[in-house]
Amino acid sequence: MSSELNIREEYTDNAVVVFLSGEVDIYNSQKLKERLYKIIDDNKKDLKIDCTELNYIDSTGLGIFVGALKKVKQYDKKIHICKLKENIKKLFVITGLDKLFIIEE
Repeated sequence: MSSELNIREEYTDNAVVVFLSGEVDIYNSQKLKERLYKIIDDNKKDLKIDCTELNYIDSTGLGIFVGALKKVKQYDKKIHICKLKENIKKLFVITGLDKLFIIEE
């Protein structure tokens, strides 16, 4: 069973804003990984991940975020996670990922 994930990006002078909507899970996380890694390699800018419309993320998805963070650090850049819903924010706190990423409201 596959869940729906939509990924859209916008480009600014110093960052790429990635908008996620739907769910990130084991079934679609590879799609997210490939897209994020390509964006990072092609642009070498800070990444802002807007989670306004993200309803669910599992441990596979969190692992993709961590991998993307390692990749972006190769270019001395950062990842900002923006507008997390409360249920997803709790996952970041419980796992300690809120200490690795820049979390913005």
